[in-house]
Amino acid sequence: MKTVRILIADDHKLFRLGLRQLVERHNEVEVVAEAATGLEAVALAKLHTPDVILLDISMPELNGIEAARRIHEEAGDIRVVIVSMHSDRRYVVEALRAGVRGYLLKDSSPDEIFRAIRKVLSGEFYLSPQINEQVIAAFVKGGAERPSAFDILSGREREVLQLLAEGKSTKLIADLLNLSAKTVESHRAHIMDKLNLHSLPELTRYALREGLTSLE
Repeated sequence: MKTVRILIADDHKLFRLGLRQLVERHNEVEVVAEAATGLEAVALAKLHTPDVILLDISMPELNGIEAARRIHEEAGDIRVVIVSMHSDRRYVVEALRAGVRGYLLKDSSPDEIFRAIRKVLSGEFYLSPQINEQVIAAFVKGGAERPSAFDILSGREREVLQLLAEGKSTKLIADLLNLSAKTVESHRAHIMDKLNLHSLPELTRYALREGLTSLE
């Protein structure tokens, strides 16, 4: 079996270290890079073109779902597996829409992590059994869910909202996203209008509630 090249993206250094040690127990696995932010994950994905990315959702600058979307659009055929504490059905659905091929919870066993890697490399999808149970339960329960940020805002607007909630200035957001300051201000106005919110604290609370940022 050829060497499987993996990128690990998580904002917690200890978790990255533990996951790296875990996957590198297998001789056929090589961790080619580690990322601590979503934007760094996108950049390193394009630089190293790994076979698989193990990606957290709650990360600064760009959450994992938006990072997965950017990687899917900009970095070619890289298999992304979410490794997250979030088990909510909305996160799973949006991750799959973003091009993610697998979704694991952080308490998954080592065997399950490798099972997921093998599955996605063979072209299949993999969801943790707990995720499957929750998605099915939500489907059976039925009922309309309230619109989420993924329904209301565009991908770019969600990126800007996360950075605003993290306290980034207009100039820094413009630099991070390669936009003009005027465009960032326009996105901010559209976000407030769509969400019917009128202040930065309100935007921050909304971003936290929607899981777009954790501010850890």
